[in-house]
Amino acid sequence: MFQYRQVLARLRQGDTEREIARAGLMGRPKVRELRALAQREGWLAPEAGLPEDEAITRALGAARRARSTVSGVEPFREQISQWANQGVSGTAIHAALKREHGYTGSYSSVYRMLCAVRAALPPDVTVPLAFAPAQAAQVDFGAGPVLADPATGAPRRTWCFVMTLCWSRHQYVEFVWDQTVATWLGCHRRAFEWFGAVPERLIIDNPKCAITRACVHDPMVQRAYAEAAEGYGFRIDPCPPADPQKKGIVESGVKYVKRNFLPIREFRDLADLNAQARRWVLEEAGVRTHGTTREQPLDRFAVEKPLMRPLPAIAPDLGSWHGVAVHRDCHLQLERVLYSVPFTLVGKRLWARLTDASVAIFEDYRLVATHPRGRKPGQRFTVAAHLPPEAQAFFLQDRSWCAKQATAVGPACAEFVARLLADRIVERLRAAQGLLRLAKPYGAQRLEAACARALYHATLQYRSVKNILAGGHDALPLPCAAQSTSPYAGAARFARDAQSLFDTDEPLAH
Repeated sequence: MFQYRQVLARLRQGDTEREIARAGLMGRPKVRELRALAQREGWLAPEAGLPEDEAITRALGAARRARSTVSGVEPFREQISQWANQGVSGTAIHAALKREHGYTGSYSSVYRMLCAVRAALPPDVTVPLAFAPAQAAQVDFGAGPVLADPATGAPRRTWCFVMTLCWSRHQYVEFVWDQTVATWLGCHRRAFEWFGAVPERLIIDNPKCAITRACVHDPMVQRAYAEAAEGYGFRIDPCPPADPQKKGIVESGVKYVKRNFLPIREFRDLADLNAQARRWVLEEAGVRTHGTTREQPLDRFAVEKPLMRPLPAIAPDLGSWHGVAVHRDCHLQLERVLYSVPFTLVGKRLWARLTDASVAIFEDYRLVATHPRGRKPGQRFTVAAHLPPEAQAFFLQDRSWCAKQATAVGPACAEFVARLLADRIVERLRAAQGLLRLAKPYGAQRLEAACARALYHATLQYRSVKNILAGGHDALPLPCAAQSTSPYAGAARFARDAQSLFDTDEPLAH
């Protein structure tokens, strides 16, 4: 408008179109149009003063409307507005108009219509959030560099965990392999130890490791994260879904790490990457003049730290919760490791709390089992008391148990069981267990006598002892019990044994 007023003033002074154009105020064709408009409106009369800005604007608008023609895309304004509100791109709208409505105009017309539609919308207004010292910190993950996996050597993506204090802008940076619950909680612990204090509130996005159900009004916090908040004394403040602007401070912090730390650096492994990141935060990022606060983050942190919550005297035992199912073998599987639970819980869904050292298993809030945490896939931790009674009895009745029980019955029974278990061809543990169970219906004294009779007849079979007891033969005296113990005495087939047959001084007959 200032330009139009300057040209009108020079036209009233009698300057030509060429002189005005030479001064750089306006091109000659445009000056010519403005002169014609001024003459129609009477603005060039010496007795009339310069018109007001509003009058100039109104006259110029009317002149443009008189010159303008109706765009070929004007009939589709409402449809284009609907598509624009749905986020459809201009090229897609142009293609749809040509395909569905027979539109023959150019994309430029569609683009101008989109600009007019968007200009009519209310402006997108934002207000920066202000925070007091120690009031809040913001947390986020970002993509990190690709490194060699320590287990396989294959390339693997890392992730950058960033926690930024909202007032001082001091930050904690750590690169990790994944975004699991255990990693999330461990990064929080190390961040608080890095700061040496805890902020009142943590503003986060809605990652699955922290929020199980994102909602504007009633977000559901992951159980382990809620325990961490209770243990350290901070409050969790999730952003509304699809509204990352609520944590713009840490969003900028993640971008700052990507643009200022990662480029033109080389990293041997994850440990080297994190070591360089810690030095960079203290030696470069922490001493820079921040673009918003215009102060150094470490200087502001020196003011903020005394106002933050102190670390708890004993660090909370951070554990991740997992829903698990109990299989028919009385075990559940967690990270490919098997843990036993009472057999009455087979088929039920339980909760397992996994810490660095142990695994606690709950039915709702009732503790049902605890185990040391396994580290190798395929490990099995079994408590004998968790098994069914028949299984407990089977596993308890091992070789040493059988030998001990047989000794309590008598020497014959102990020898019989020892010979059974000494078989190098067939495993006879079940036979020994069955033999000892015969003491319950028949008594230990009769079982001892039956074992002695079976040994005398050299029949080492469980069925032989059972038949002796069933027939009452254990009460009969052993044959030749008072005679020589030589196996060839009495009922022997030969008169002399082999040794006495060949031990002779007589010359062999030829």
